[in-house]
Amino acid sequence: MTKNRQVSTVSVMELKCFADVVAYLEGFLNLEKKTQHYTTREYRLDRMIALLDHVGNPQESFQSIHLAGSKGKGSTASFIASGLTAMGYKTGLYMSPHLVDYRERFTLSGTYFSDEALVRAGNLLKTSVGDFSFSDEWGETTPTTFELLTTYAYLLFKEEKCEWAVVETGLGGRLDATNTLQSSASVLCPIELEHTRILGSTIGEIASEKAKIIKAGQPVFIGLVPEEAKEVFLKECRKQRAKPFLLEELLAGYETRTTLEGERVTLAWSDGTEDRLLLSMKGSIQAQNVALALLTLRTLGLFGGRTIHALEANTVPGRFQQVAPSLYIDGAHTPASLSALTRSFDELYPSKDANVVIYGALEDKDHLHMAPIILQHFNKIIISRPGTFKKSDLQKLFSIFEALKAESRSTASIFLIEDNSQALEKAYMLKGEDGAILVCGSFYLGGGIAEALKRR
Repeated sequence: MTKNRQVSTVSVMELKCFADVVAYLEGFLNLEKKTQHYTTREYRLDRMIALLDHVGNPQESFQSIHLAGSKGKGSTASFIASGLTAMGYKTGLYMSPHLVDYRERFTLSGTYFSDEALVRAGNLLKTSVGDFSFSDEWGETTPTTFELLTTYAYLLFKEEKCEWAVVETGLGGRLDATNTLQSSASVLCPIELEHTRILGSTIGEIASEKAKIIKAGQPVFIGLVPEEAKEVFLKECRKQRAKPFLLEELLAGYETRTTLEGERVTLAWSDGTEDRLLLSMKGSIQAQNVALALLTLRTLGLFGGRTIHALEANTVPGRFQQVAPSLYIDGAHTPASLSALTRSFDELYPSKDANVVIYGALEDKDHLHMAPIILQHFNKIIISRPGTFKKSDLQKLFSIFEALKAESRSTASIFLIEDNSQALEKAYMLKGEDGAILVCGSFYLGGGIAEALKRR
């Protein structure tokens, strides 16, 4: 049940600018800042359902496509949103986290809403939420920042009359705040071991959490996932009487090559047709992402003459993003995504001795499997802090690299430079004439380097 009381974090003052909106949202419990020590009651849907009901259920005003997965869901979501926009639909896109600007989380297919619209929705949220709190047998609680961010996105999309919304989960699926949507379709992206303290320690357990975004009777689009995950997804589809569409069955094969002009992708479909694309988003992983997006759009009848061009032009901050000559930023933070990224980077810049990597990862990431990948591809490595939003242990990360270097008898030069601005300056000093700088390991590190570049 719900109970009203005055919440100290809620100011009665009107929000005047988007910075005020962010400050209001950040005034609540922000679980995104945590890397461990979770409790099962922190992630829940009952409070989110009550909150949405309290503000008038804005999520019922538009059709939606819901995505979950360990990697690729942000890029796939943006491809789908750009395809919907190309069909003439006003489309909201909700993603997380952001690289530099909170506005990246809720956009019109990647384009920022006007400041007026953002502030107007913020004031509507604040007024609608009021002194809302939620009470049950565990006590009285207020919404989390992510629950309010999600509610804010839904209100913004409703107020700006979006016809469709493409929404990616923040974490997992079953208890994620976004799993309050009655979506028209579910999209399940590749699965890896991640957030094991919350989601489970096996691929099957993690897949079970993400499978819960599947809605009764609605189509489900499944990317190239491990067999263990596929079995879980198909079992949930049978339970929900939802029809699955598997990319591994409908895509006969694909080729991809990273070039300075973009990612050259050829998709061969099982019905004999073929798509050739030059994607603005570089990286071999984008071939799978765009294929899953195309499968979704075509199957739902949301494909038209402008779709391919829209997908080719689509970009997302922090996805193999070139932010300056010979400087690239990517949020890759799992072994598989890091392997794909470094292979694509090598295609553009094959000189291992001329290249530099600035790397930093949060304490809950798989350092023991990611560090060897970095050492395999780079001889000049700078460890730098991935922001202060979440906890990281740079000294421990540096020690892992040093131990691996000694074990493999590598000649790599490894530097620990916590400050992002100083790390960027050092990278430019180390970079060879024919080389480039790659920033990876965390979206928070990418954001920090992007800000350092602005100040440079």
